[in-house]
Amino acid sequence: MDNDKFVELCKDKVVEYTNMFMNLNSISHPVHISTSDVYVVWLNRTLQNNKALLSTTVSDGMYYEVTYNGDKNELYFDAYSHVHNRAFKLDE
Repeated sequence: MDNDKFVELCKDKVVEYTNMFMNLNSISHPVHISTSDVYVVWLNRTLQNNKALLSTTVSDGMYYEVTYNGDKNELYFDAYSHVHNRAFKLDE
């Protein structure tokens, strides 16, 4: 699968998930995004496999990992929530 087709598929899956999940959990603030609200943070292709990390313009702390396994023609979708961020000073 080429990168453009893969990214399009990834964005479609993130939109599908976000619109379904956000509306199930937030009746008072319905969310509806399109692919223009999804951006690629990181993208890699190795041999016949692709992987992308994506996020959206929705400020919910979510990010998504989508992997295409070219050997099995399967797509894997993982959704993560950003729970903690801490800076550490390093000794020089």
